[in-house]
Amino acid sequence: MATTAFFIPTVNLMGAGCMTDAAKTVASYGYKKALIVTDKGLVSTGLVGQVAETLGREGVSSVVFDGTHPNPTTGNVEAGLKLLKDNGCDFVISLGGGSPHDCAKGIALVAANGGKIADYEGVDRSAKPQLPLVAINTTAGTASEMTRFCIITDEARHIKMAIVDKHTTPLLSVNDPEMMAGMPKGLTAATGMDALTHAVEAYVSTIATPITDTCALKAVELISQYLRAAVADGKDMVAREQMAYAQFLAGMAFNNASLGYVHAMAHQLGGFYDLPHGVCNAVLLPHVQAYNAQVAAARLGDVADAMGVDVSGMNDDQAAQACLAAIRQLAADVGIPAGLTELGVKEADIPVLATNALKDACGFTNPKQATHDEICAIFRAAL
Repeated sequence: MATTAFFIPTVNLMGAGCMTDAAKTVASYGYKKALIVTDKGLVSTGLVGQVAETLGREGVSSVVFDGTHPNPTTGNVEAGLKLLKDNGCDFVISLGGGSPHDCAKGIALVAANGGKIADYEGVDRSAKPQLPLVAINTTAGTASEMTRFCIITDEARHIKMAIVDKHTTPLLSVNDPEMMAGMPKGLTAATGMDALTHAVEAYVSTIATPITDTCALKAVELISQYLRAAVADGKDMVAREQMAYAQFLAGMAFNNASLGYVHAMAHQLGGFYDLPHGVCNAVLLPHVQAYNAQVAAARLGDVADAMGVDVSGMNDDQAAQACLAAIRQLAADVGIPAGLTELGVKEADIPVLATNALKDACGFTNPKQATHDEICAIFRAAL
Protein backbone atom coordinates (compact mmCIF):
# COMPACT_ATOMS: atom_id res chain seq x y z
CA MET A 1 0.00 0.00 0.00
CA ALA A 2 1.27 3.46 -0.90
CA THR A 3 1.26 6.10 1.82
CA THR A 4 -1.74 8.44 1.71
CA ALA A 5 -1.72 11.91 3.24
CA PHE A 6 -4.74 13.90 4.42
CA PHE A 7 -4.44 17.70 4.21
CA ILE A 8 -6.75 20.12 6.04
CA PRO A 9 -6.29 23.42 7.95
CA THR A 10 -5.30 23.06 11.61
CA VAL A 11 -8.45 24.83 12.82
CA ASN A 12 -11.81 25.15 11.03
CA LEU A 13 -14.57 27.31 12.50
CA MET A 14 -18.14 26.76 11.28
CA GLY A 15 -21.63 27.98 12.10
CA ALA A 16 -23.62 31.23 12.25
CA GLY A 17 -21.74 33.99 14.04
CA CYS A 18 -18.37 32.20 14.15
CA MET A 19 -16.56 35.24 12.67
CA THR A 20 -16.41 36.74 16.20
CA ASP A 21 -14.62 33.64 17.48
CA ALA A 22 -12.31 33.76 14.45
CA ALA A 23 -11.10 37.28 15.35
CA LYS A 24 -10.31 36.14 18.90
CA THR A 25 -8.46 33.08 17.54
CA VAL A 26 -6.38 35.25 15.17
CA ALA A 27 -5.44 37.58 18.06
CA SER A 28 -4.42 34.57 20.18
CA TYR A 29 -1.88 33.62 17.49
CA GLY A 30 -0.09 36.93 18.13
CA TYR A 31 -0.42 38.36 14.61
CA LYS A 32 -0.51 42.16 14.43
CA LYS A 33 -1.20 43.33 10.88
CA ALA A 34 -3.21 41.60 8.16
CA LEU A 35 -3.28 42.04 4.42
CA ILE A 36 -6.98 41.42 3.68
CA VAL A 37 -7.21 40.03 0.14
CA THR A 38 -10.69 40.51 -1.32
CA ASP A 39 -12.51 42.06 -4.30
CA LYS A 40 -14.24 45.36 -4.96
CA GLY A 41 -17.69 43.77 -4.86
CA LEU A 42 -17.27 42.65 -1.26
CA VAL A 43 -15.86 46.04 -0.28
CA SER A 44 -19.02 47.67 -1.66
CA THR A 45 -21.28 45.40 0.44
CA GLY A 46 -19.63 46.63 3.63
CA LEU A 47 -18.52 43.10 4.58
CA VAL A 48 -14.81 43.95 4.39
CA GLY A 49 -15.28 46.92 6.70
CA GLN A 50 -17.15 44.74 9.20
CA VAL A 51 -14.34 42.16 9.24
CA ALA A 52 -11.66 44.86 9.65
CA GLU A 53 -13.66 46.34 12.54
CA THR A 54 -14.10 42.93 14.22
CA LEU A 55 -10.34 42.33 13.97
CA GLY A 56 -9.59 45.83 15.23
CA ARG A 57 -11.55 45.19 18.40
CA GLU A 58 -9.12 42.34 19.10
CA GLY A 59 -6.07 44.56 18.49
CA VAL A 60 -5.33 43.35 14.95
CA SER A 61 -4.87 46.07 12.30
CA SER A 62 -5.33 45.53 8.57
CA VAL A 63 -4.70 46.83 5.06
CA VAL A 64 -7.10 45.94 2.23
CA PHE A 65 -6.11 44.68 -1.21
CA ASP A 66 -9.34 44.67 -3.26
CA GLY A 67 -7.79 44.10 -6.70
CA THR A 68 -8.63 40.40 -7.05
CA HIS A 69 -10.22 39.56 -10.45
CA PRO A 70 -12.91 36.83 -10.75
CA ASN A 71 -10.14 34.68 -12.30
CA PRO A 72 -7.14 35.93 -10.26
CA THR A 73 -4.04 36.71 -12.29
CA THR A 74 -0.26 36.76 -11.91
CA GLY A 75 -0.57 40.57 -11.90
CA ASN A 76 -3.06 40.46 -9.01
CA VAL A 77 -0.60 38.39 -6.98
CA GLU A 78 2.26 40.83 -7.69
CA ALA A 79 0.15 43.88 -6.77
CA GLY A 80 -1.03 42.28 -3.52
CA LEU A 81 2.51 41.23 -2.62
CA LYS A 82 3.76 44.80 -3.07
CA LEU A 83 1.04 46.13 -0.73
CA LEU A 84 1.90 43.44 1.84
CA LYS A 85 5.60 44.36 1.82
CA ASP A 86 5.01 48.13 1.76
CA ASN A 87 2.83 47.87 4.88
CA GLY A 88 4.85 45.29 6.85
CA CYS A 89 1.97 42.81 7.16
CA ASP A 90 2.84 39.68 9.15
CA PHE A 91 -0.05 37.49 7.90
CA VAL A 92 -2.72 37.31 5.17
CA ILE A 93 -6.50 37.09 5.41
CA SER A 94 -8.50 36.02 2.36
CA LEU A 95 -12.11 37.19 2.40
CA GLY A 96 -14.57 36.03 -0.26
CA GLY A 97 -14.92 33.00 -2.50
CA GLY A 98 -12.39 31.03 -4.48
CA SER A 99 -10.88 34.04 -6.25
CA PRO A 100 -9.65 35.96 -3.15
CA HIS A 101 -8.60 32.70 -1.47
CA ASP A 102 -6.50 31.67 -4.47
CA CYS A 103 -5.02 35.15 -4.89
CA ALA A 104 -4.14 35.26 -1.18
CA LYS A 105 -2.48 31.83 -1.36
CA GLY A 106 -0.38 33.07 -4.27
CA ILE A 107 0.65 36.20 -2.34
CA ALA A 108 1.43 34.29 0.88
CA LEU A 109 3.39 31.57 -0.96
CA VAL A 110 5.62 34.03 -2.86
CA ALA A 111 6.03 36.21 0.27
CA ALA A 112 7.66 33.25 2.05
CA ASN A 113 9.44 31.54 -0.85
CA GLY A 114 10.43 34.39 -3.18
CA GLY A 115 10.42 34.39 -6.98
CA LYS A 116 7.18 34.57 -8.97
CA ILE A 117 3.94 32.61 -8.57
CA ALA A 118 4.55 30.88 -11.94
CA ASP A 119 7.61 29.20 -10.35
CA TYR A 120 5.23 27.08 -8.26
CA GLU A 121 2.97 25.71 -11.00
CA GLY A 122 2.53 21.95 -10.49
CA VAL A 123 2.67 19.83 -7.36
CA ASP A 124 4.61 20.76 -4.19
CA ARG A 125 7.14 23.06 -5.84
CA SER A 126 7.70 25.34 -2.83
CA ALA A 127 10.45 24.84 -0.22
CA LYS A 128 8.70 26.22 2.85
CA PRO A 129 5.24 27.13 4.23
CA GLN A 130 3.58 30.30 3.03
CA LEU A 131 3.06 33.34 5.25
CA PRO A 132 0.25 32.42 7.72
CA LEU A 133 -3.14 32.54 5.96
CA VAL A 134 -6.58 32.88 7.55
CA ALA A 135 -9.32 32.13 5.01
CA ILE A 136 -12.78 33.62 5.63
CA ASN A 137 -15.34 32.19 3.22
CA THR A 138 -18.38 34.00 1.79
CA THR A 139 -19.53 31.42 -0.78
CA ALA A 140 -20.51 27.77 -0.55
CA GLY A 141 -18.65 26.18 -3.39
CA THR A 142 -14.94 26.31 -4.10
CA ALA A 143 -13.72 25.09 -0.66
CA SER A 144 -10.54 27.03 -1.43
CA GLU A 145 -10.60 28.23 2.18
CA MET A 146 -9.47 24.77 3.28
CA THR A 147 -7.56 23.25 0.36
CA ARG A 148 -3.99 23.10 -0.94
CA PHE A 149 -5.17 24.05 -4.45
CA CYS A 150 -4.40 27.50 -5.88
CA ILE A 151 -5.51 28.45 -9.41
CA ILE A 152 -3.93 31.55 -10.96
CA THR A 153 -4.34 32.82 -14.53
CA ASP A 154 -1.05 33.39 -16.32
CA GLU A 155 -1.85 36.55 -18.29
CA ALA A 156 1.02 36.02 -20.74
CA ARG A 157 -0.05 32.47 -21.73
CA HIS A 158 -3.85 32.86 -21.23
CA ILE A 159 -3.97 29.67 -19.21
CA LYS A 160 -4.90 28.83 -15.65
CA MET A 161 -1.98 27.48 -13.64
CA ALA A 162 -2.83 24.72 -11.17
CA ILE A 163 -0.66 25.04 -8.07
CA VAL A 164 -1.22 22.04 -5.78
CA ASP A 165 1.00 22.53 -2.75
CA LYS A 166 0.68 21.43 0.88
CA HIS A 167 2.26 24.77 1.82
CA THR A 168 -0.77 26.72 0.53
CA THR A 169 -3.10 25.07 3.07
CA PRO A 170 -4.57 27.88 5.24
CA LEU A 171 -3.86 27.90 8.96
CA LEU A 172 -7.47 28.69 9.88
CA SER A 173 -10.69 28.47 7.84
CA VAL A 174 -13.91 30.29 8.72
CA ASN A 175 -17.35 29.37 7.35
CA ASP A 176 -19.97 31.69 8.82
CA PRO A 177 -23.26 31.28 6.87
CA GLU A 178 -24.38 34.74 8.02
CA MET A 179 -21.65 36.10 5.72
CA MET A 180 -23.10 34.13 2.80
CA ALA A 181 -26.68 35.45 3.04
CA GLY A 182 -26.07 38.26 0.55
CA MET A 183 -24.72 36.01 -2.21
CA PRO A 184 -26.74 36.52 -5.44
CA LYS A 185 -28.75 33.63 -6.92
CA GLY A 186 -26.41 33.08 -9.88
CA LEU A 187 -23.32 32.87 -7.67
CA THR A 188 -25.11 30.59 -5.19
CA ALA A 189 -26.03 28.24 -8.05
CA ALA A 190 -22.59 28.28 -9.70
CA THR A 191 -20.66 27.73 -6.46
CA GLY A 192 -23.07 25.00 -5.37
CA MET A 193 -22.56 23.14 -8.65
CA ASP A 194 -18.81 23.64 -8.24
CA ALA A 195 -19.06 21.84 -4.89
CA LEU A 196 -21.05 19.02 -6.50
CA THR A 197 -18.32 18.70 -9.15
CA HIS A 198 -15.65 18.48 -6.43
CA ALA A 199 -17.53 15.68 -4.71
CA VAL A 200 -18.25 13.66 -7.86
CA GLU A 201 -14.73 14.00 -9.27
CA ALA A 202 -13.18 13.02 -5.93
CA TYR A 203 -15.48 9.99 -5.67
CA VAL A 204 -14.50 8.60 -9.09
CA SER A 205 -10.81 9.58 -8.69
CA THR A 206 -8.13 6.92 -9.01
CA ILE A 207 -6.73 7.90 -5.58
CA ALA A 208 -10.00 7.98 -3.63
CA THR A 209 -9.87 6.54 -0.10
CA PRO A 210 -12.57 5.48 2.40
CA ILE A 211 -12.20 8.91 4.06
CA THR A 212 -12.63 10.91 0.84
CA ASP A 213 -15.49 8.62 -0.29
CA THR A 214 -17.43 9.29 2.90
CA CYS A 215 -16.93 13.06 2.62
CA ALA A 216 -17.84 13.08 -1.09
CA LEU A 217 -21.10 11.13 -0.78
CA LYS A 218 -22.34 13.17 2.20
CA ALA A 219 -21.55 16.35 0.26
CA VAL A 220 -23.57 15.08 -2.74
CA GLU A 221 -26.49 14.25 -0.44
CA LEU A 222 -26.53 17.70 1.21
CA ILE A 223 -26.15 19.60 -2.09
CA SER A 224 -29.02 17.61 -3.61
CA GLN A 225 -31.20 18.43 -0.61
CA TYR A 226 -30.34 22.10 -0.02
CA LEU A 227 -28.93 23.83 -3.13
CA ARG A 228 -32.33 24.55 -4.69
CA ALA A 229 -33.54 26.14 -1.43
CA ALA A 230 -30.37 28.23 -1.02
CA VAL A 231 -30.77 29.57 -4.57
CA ALA A 232 -34.51 30.24 -4.14
CA ASP A 233 -34.08 32.15 -0.86
CA GLY A 234 -30.63 33.45 0.07
CA LYS A 235 -31.85 34.26 3.59
CA ASP A 236 -32.76 30.59 4.28
CA MET A 237 -30.12 30.07 6.96
CA VAL A 238 -30.76 26.33 7.27
CA ALA A 239 -30.02 25.87 3.56
CA ARG A 240 -27.04 28.26 3.74
CA GLU A 241 -25.52 26.41 6.69
CA GLN A 242 -26.04 22.96 5.15
CA MET A 243 -24.46 24.17 1.89
CA ALA A 244 -21.49 25.52 3.89
CA TYR A 245 -21.03 22.05 5.38
CA ALA A 246 -21.54 20.41 1.99
CA GLN A 247 -18.89 22.46 0.20
CA PHE A 248 -16.46 21.87 3.09
CA LEU A 249 -17.01 18.10 2.92
CA ALA A 250 -16.50 18.22 -0.85
CA GLY A 251 -13.30 20.17 -0.21
CA MET A 252 -12.06 17.51 2.21
CA ALA A 253 -12.73 14.95 -0.51
CA PHE A 254 -11.01 16.61 -3.46
CA ASN A 255 -8.19 18.15 -1.40
CA ASN A 256 -7.02 14.59 -0.79
CA ALA A 257 -8.41 12.53 -3.72
CA SER A 258 -7.81 15.30 -6.29
CA LEU A 259 -10.10 15.88 -9.27
CA GLY A 260 -10.54 14.92 -12.93
CA TYR A 261 -11.22 16.14 -16.44
CA VAL A 262 -14.12 18.43 -15.50
CA HIS A 263 -11.69 20.74 -13.72
CA ALA A 264 -8.86 20.21 -16.20
CA MET A 265 -11.22 21.33 -18.99
CA ALA A 266 -12.99 24.08 -17.02
CA HIS A 267 -9.64 25.69 -16.18
CA GLN A 268 -8.96 26.12 -19.90
CA LEU A 269 -12.34 27.78 -20.49
CA GLY A 270 -11.70 30.14 -17.57
CA GLY A 271 -8.21 31.02 -18.73
CA PHE A 272 -9.11 31.39 -22.42
CA TYR A 273 -12.46 33.20 -22.22
CA ASP A 274 -12.39 34.53 -18.62
CA LEU A 275 -15.57 32.58 -17.79
CA PRO A 276 -16.93 31.80 -14.29
CA HIS A 277 -15.39 28.56 -13.00
CA GLY A 278 -18.48 27.09 -11.31
CA VAL A 279 -20.65 27.53 -14.41
CA CYS A 280 -18.02 25.86 -16.64
CA ASN A 281 -17.85 22.93 -14.20
CA ALA A 282 -21.63 22.59 -14.08
CA VAL A 283 -21.96 22.46 -17.88
CA LEU A 284 -19.09 19.98 -18.31
CA LEU A 285 -19.90 17.68 -15.37
CA PRO A 286 -22.50 15.37 -16.99
CA HIS A 287 -20.51 15.15 -20.25
CA VAL A 288 -17.25 14.12 -18.55
CA GLN A 289 -19.09 11.63 -16.32
CA ALA A 290 -20.76 10.14 -19.42
CA TYR A 291 -17.21 9.44 -20.63
CA ASN A 292 -16.16 8.11 -17.21
CA ALA A 293 -19.18 5.80 -17.07
CA GLN A 294 -17.23 3.42 -19.32
CA VAL A 295 -15.09 2.50 -16.30
CA ALA A 296 -16.82 4.04 -13.25
CA ALA A 297 -20.50 3.17 -13.73
CA ALA A 298 -20.84 1.55 -10.29
CA ARG A 299 -19.37 4.62 -8.61
CA LEU A 300 -21.70 6.94 -10.51
CA GLY A 301 -24.56 4.72 -9.35
CA ASP A 302 -23.50 5.45 -5.76
CA VAL A 303 -23.65 9.17 -6.60
CA ALA A 304 -27.17 8.75 -8.01
CA ASP A 305 -28.19 7.03 -4.77
CA ALA A 306 -26.73 9.92 -2.73
CA MET A 307 -28.71 12.34 -4.93
CA GLY A 308 -31.91 10.61 -3.85
CA VAL A 309 -32.46 8.47 -6.96
CA ASP A 310 -33.96 5.02 -6.30
CA VAL A 311 -31.35 2.81 -7.98
CA SER A 312 -32.66 -0.50 -6.61
CA GLY A 313 -33.38 -2.79 -9.51
CA MET A 314 -31.01 -0.92 -11.82
CA ASN A 315 -27.77 -2.37 -13.17
CA ASP A 316 -24.58 -0.26 -12.98
CA ASP A 317 -25.01 1.27 -16.43
CA GLN A 318 -28.62 2.24 -15.78
CA ALA A 319 -27.70 3.75 -12.40
CA ALA A 320 -24.89 5.74 -14.04
CA GLN A 321 -27.33 7.12 -16.62
CA ALA A 322 -29.72 8.02 -13.78
CA CYS A 323 -26.85 9.90 -12.14
CA LEU A 324 -26.25 11.97 -15.29
CA ALA A 325 -29.97 12.77 -15.52
CA ALA A 326 -30.07 13.86 -11.86
CA ILE A 327 -27.04 16.14 -12.35
CA ARG A 328 -28.62 17.73 -15.45
CA GLN A 329 -31.92 18.22 -13.61
CA LEU A 330 -30.27 19.92 -10.62
CA ALA A 331 -28.26 22.21 -12.93
CA ALA A 332 -31.42 23.14 -14.85
CA ASP A 333 -33.39 23.76 -11.63
CA VAL A 334 -30.85 26.31 -10.41
CA GLY A 335 -30.56 28.10 -13.76
CA ILE A 336 -27.24 26.86 -15.14
CA PRO A 337 -26.85 27.41 -18.94
CA ALA A 338 -27.51 24.29 -21.01
CA GLY A 339 -24.29 24.39 -23.03
CA LEU A 340 -20.95 26.08 -23.64
CA THR A 341 -22.21 27.86 -26.77
CA GLU A 342 -24.30 30.09 -24.49
CA LEU A 343 -21.06 31.09 -22.76
CA GLY A 344 -19.39 32.11 -26.04
CA VAL A 345 -17.17 29.04 -26.49
CA LYS A 346 -16.19 28.48 -30.14
CA GLU A 347 -15.72 25.09 -31.76
CA ALA A 348 -12.61 26.35 -33.59
CA ASP A 349 -10.83 26.80 -30.24
CA ILE A 350 -11.48 23.24 -29.02
CA PRO A 351 -8.21 21.62 -30.24
CA VAL A 352 -6.11 24.17 -28.33
CA LEU A 353 -8.33 23.89 -25.23
CA ALA A 354 -8.00 20.10 -25.33
CA THR A 355 -4.20 20.23 -25.68
CA ASN A 356 -3.94 22.43 -22.58
CA ALA A 357 -6.51 20.39 -20.62
CA LEU A 358 -4.38 17.27 -21.03
CA LYS A 359 -1.46 19.09 -19.33
CA ASP A 360 -3.56 20.15 -16.31
CA ALA A 361 -2.60 18.29 -13.11
CA CYS A 362 -6.28 17.86 -12.19
CA GLY A 363 -6.78 15.37 -15.03
CA PHE A 364 -4.11 12.92 -13.87
CA THR A 365 -6.51 11.21 -11.43
CA ASN A 366 -9.46 10.94 -13.82
CA PRO A 367 -10.66 7.29 -13.80
CA LYS A 368 -9.98 6.89 -17.53
CA GLN A 369 -7.15 8.65 -19.34
CA ALA A 370 -8.33 10.27 -22.57
CA THR A 371 -6.76 10.95 -25.94
CA HIS A 372 -6.75 14.42 -27.47
CA ASP A 373 -9.60 13.38 -29.78
CA GLU A 374 -11.66 12.16 -26.82
CA ILE A 375 -11.25 15.46 -24.93
CA CYS A 376 -12.25 17.33 -28.10
CA ALA A 377 -15.35 15.09 -28.38
CA ILE A 378 -16.36 15.87 -24.77
CA PHE A 379 -15.96 19.60 -25.39
CA ARG A 380 -18.08 19.32 -28.57
CA ALA A 381 -20.78 17.33 -26.77
CA ALA A 382 -20.95 20.12 -24.16
CA LEU A 383 -21.47 22.88 -26.76
